[in-house]
Amino acid sequence: MDPHYVDLTGPEGVAGGSSRLRGYLAEPEGDGPFPAVLMIHEAFGLDDITLRHAQRMAAAGYLTLAVDLFSDGGARRCLVSTMRSLAAGQGKAFADLAAARQWLLDSGRTTGKIGVIGFCMGGGFALLLANDGFDAAAVNYGTVPKDPETALAGACPIVANFGAKDRGLRGAASRLSSALEALGVEHDVKEFETAGHGFLNDAEAGPRPLRPLFRVLGVGPDPQSAPEAWRRIEDHFARHLKG
Repeated sequence: MDPHYVDLTGPEGVAGGSSRLRGYLAEPEGDGPFPAVLMIHEAFGLDDITLRHAQRMAAAGYLTLAVDLFSDGGARRCLVSTMRSLAAGQGKAFADLAAARQWLLDSGRTTGKIGVIGFCMGGGFALLLANDGFDAAAVNYGTVPKDPETALAGACPIVANFGAKDRGLRGAASRLSSALEALGVEHDVKEFETAGHGFLNDAEAGPRPLRPLFRVLGVGPDPQSAPEAWRRIEDHFARHLKG
């Protein structure tokens, strides 16, 4: 079936979350059931880049739902409150993510195995959800919580990709790796030497007027590093969701 948008809410919306939550569903070829992946977008929202990420995961055999955390009004209305929810580790965004996860599991098309993947802001959410009933997590240049030993206790296996040129996340890879090592959580964390923030994207993201600034800051695609990072994600999910 062709990828399409789906309504993830009942008539009364998500309890504690969006009044109308939507997502983009990308389905593998065949009848299933399939392992599932919940995908969480960057701070720029559920853009075409994220849709292509979802299609990529579906092509690899995963029923993939890219949830729209800005369903109630777009980035302009929802970004600040969503970032606050991420910083607090609770709130509306987490209610929406729980609803999206349950929608996937209730679809009747999954094996019961489910992973979570996020990019940028979504990477931070994916990291915090790693101990909330998921079987595997993929974290891409996501913020590491202030007290990772507490926030990540009991987490599922995690693969994480960071860029050494990401000025906003300097030291994040080593801090995350050290915390997961101390917790005894299975993990594979790598920092890519030539990459900055958003390096898995296949095109420039964000408002066009800001893109020259992003280039100066080293934000954007890195064709040299992205193929290996994607292989790491797909190998990780294959091991824990298919095996």
